[in-house]
Amino acid sequence: MELQYVIFFSIVFLAGKVVPAVFDEDVSDAQLLLSFKGSILDSSVLQNWQSNQNPCYFTGVTCKDSRVSALTLNFLSLNSDFRFVSTFLMSLERLESLSLKNANITGNLTSASASKCSVLLRELDLSGNYLSGSISEISSLFSCSGLTSLNLTHNSLIFSIGPKDFGGLQLNFQALDLSFNKLSGQNIVPWLLGGGCNQLKYFSIGGNKISGDIPVSNCQSLEYLDLSSNNFSGKVPSFGDCLALKHLDLSGNNFFGDIGIPLSRCHQLIFLNISHNQFTGNIPAFPSGSLQSLLLSANSFQGEIPLHLADACLTLVELDLSSNLMNSTVPTNLGSCSSLESINLSLNNFSGEFPIETLIQMTSLKKLVLSYNNFVGNLPDLLSKLTNLELLDLSSNSISGSIPLGLCQDPNINLQELYLQNNLFTGTIPATLSNCSHLLSLDLSFNYLTGKIPSSLGSLSQLRDLIMWLNQLQDEIPQELMYLEKLENLILDNNELTGTIPAGLSNCSNLNWISLSSNQLSGEIPAWIGRLSNLAILKLGNNSFYGSIPPEIGDSRSLKWLDLNSNHLTGTIPPTLGKQSGNIAAGMITGKRYVYLKNNGSSYCHGTGNLIEFDGIRHDGLNRVPTGYQCNFTRVYIGNTLNTFNNDGSMIFLDLSYNLLGGSIPKELGNMDNLIILNLGHNNISGPIPPEMGSLKNLGVLDLSHNKLEGPIPTSFSMLSMLSEIDLSYNNLSGEIPDSGQLGTFPAYRYANNAGLCGYPLSMQCGALPTTTTSVLQQEDDSTCLFDWKFADDSTCLLDWRFFVAGCCSGLVIGFINGLIIGQLFF
Repeated sequence: MELQYVIFFSIVFLAGKVVPAVFDEDVSDAQLLLSFKGSILDSSVLQNWQSNQNPCYFTGVTCKDSRVSALTLNFLSLNSDFRFVSTFLMSLERLESLSLKNANITGNLTSASASKCSVLLRELDLSGNYLSGSISEISSLFSCSGLTSLNLTHNSLIFSIGPKDFGGLQLNFQALDLSFNKLSGQNIVPWLLGGGCNQLKYFSIGGNKISGDIPVSNCQSLEYLDLSSNNFSGKVPSFGDCLALKHLDLSGNNFFGDIGIPLSRCHQLIFLNISHNQFTGNIPAFPSGSLQSLLLSANSFQGEIPLHLADACLTLVELDLSSNLMNSTVPTNLGSCSSLESINLSLNNFSGEFPIETLIQMTSLKKLVLSYNNFVGNLPDLLSKLTNLELLDLSSNSISGSIPLGLCQDPNINLQELYLQNNLFTGTIPATLSNCSHLLSLDLSFNYLTGKIPSSLGSLSQLRDLIMWLNQLQDEIPQELMYLEKLENLILDNNELTGTIPAGLSNCSNLNWISLSSNQLSGEIPAWIGRLSNLAILKLGNNSFYGSIPPEIGDSRSLKWLDLNSNHLTGTIPPTLGKQSGNIAAGMITGKRYVYLKNNGSSYCHGTGNLIEFDGIRHDGLNRVPTGYQCNFTRVYIGNTLNTFNNDGSMIFLDLSYNLLGGSIPKELGNMDNLIILNLGHNNISGPIPPEMGSLKNLGVLDLSHNKLEGPIPTSFSMLSMLSEIDLSYNNLSGEIPDSGQLGTFPAYRYANNAGLCGYPLSMQCGALPTTTTSVLQQEDDSTCLFDWKFADDSTCLLDWRFFVAGCCSGLVIGFINGLIIGQLFF
């Protein structure tokens, strides 16, 4: 929440080598400005700074009494060293404010000591630049005797001091921002406040690695204090009388102990954030009367929501108690928080009936997040009375019954995000959801919904996410979805949908995730999919699609994940799939939570594994995956898609297994530089294995089993150094298994039933007579991890980061950050 008051300043960042320069008093403002323009490499960024123009009309210049009083050159690519800033700009005699935010300023602050500085300069903003050196060089600004506000956030400053600096910083600012630099170590705060802090109102050092003492008890004028995301630990320091303190952010540290006592006198406090610390016990009493934002998430607070919190919340606008250990029910007197606009109680152990009587009293509520709790009962129609509600997240509870018909009945409702996944909802999807005309995201997955997908949803013109996987939805995908021109994610896996892929979806040009696997869809895969330039993930496995794979799919320049396994596809593998792709626009897909279920390679398991959208779903919810055929998913990888895109790349996942594909393997697949998983198993592919596949340097999983491949294993396979799993069994391969590289590290059954194949690890040596021992029965291999890292019990695997980064360095990155073993799953 933004504070209604602003205590900040225009601040400018300094960088540079020392350039001695002394100017006569009669040097004009125009001369100094034009000298600065002449010092930068590309003077066109200051195009209207001309000698025949009045400098008061220069870009970014403000004048007072015909003299330059303020310079604002934010977000211009000045590419200048700070020595030119201090020499030419800070010397302007009547300058009061200088702002060079995000202007590509380099160097350090020391050059300021050799330059004149306007005694009127009050505000200097150098944020978002490339300044380096130590913050002790701030002392070089001593000649700027009137400076009260200095902003150096988002630079590369460090902390180191020499003997002359032991006394601390002697400049006394009203506002000082050093957040998001490279400051680390102890005693930094005492040094910064060495000259006293009687005038200090704004102090921000968040986003560093600072530890040690925080002597702010004497800073009686302090209004804004940000110590977030550092290495502070121990008990919270005293804030003295804190008569003026309005904004306090201690989040992202290791504070513990009683937070209530140090804040007991801070009656002007408007914003308090102590999230992501180690506070325990019951929630203490906080100063009431002014508090608008109270953020306590990611601690270990426990027990009930205290009555004193509800009794003192008349001014509260934002309340976040998420990710704690709180339990019991939501107290009814919390309804007295009539000003609340945002409440987040997620990831706790709250239980009982859905607290509708309490919530409908919060008429200002815009954001309601109750996910990952144990609420039960039905979702009442009364919820529609919260007409200001923009986000409703009830995911991962045990709410049952039908989705209320009246949820969107009020024409004034402003609901934009509706998350009901991983509950116990039954019945049909109400067609009246289309009345929520502002909806951006709709997630009803992991429930027991039946019937059709309402065609009326096609009127939700703003919808970006339509996610309904793992229900019991039937009939065809509505043609009316063609009107969802802003749709980005269409995820309908694991239902009972029939018919074909609607041709009208070709109008949804923003689609980046299409997932329709494990349904009863049929027909041919449409060629227009290749025209979806943003499409990154296409999952159509476990259906009844027939015909050939459209070569146009290779034209989908952003495609990273293609899964067509377990269909009735015929024809050959299009060479166009080997085209370079991965040109995903920044922000597409980014931040989506997923789970990747890797199968155990048994005959029951079709495909290499399954990528599933997993937002708002508990881990134990995987046991609700419906029965299709038995499959042991012994490894589960969970993480988030990350945004590390490049201008080129290739797919990272290609699974065409369990189809009727023939012909040969196109040599063009060897161009897929970033491919990690390739599964062409269980088809009718013939001919030799192209030696070009040895160029797949990031390949981790290769399955060519159960085909009609012939000839030798290419010697180039010895170059597949990242290979962790291979299956070439049940082909007609011959010759010696290459004895270098990874190939000799796999069990014999991975090469079984190739009559002419010999060499280690097979028992038949090359040159010997064939024996029955060359046919090795395929066996389950639960002991071999796909990746290198394991947990201590050796039962669950994690991705080897070296393997991962090499394979996914451009395009969609799948960061497997958590592994867990799920006994028997069905898919």
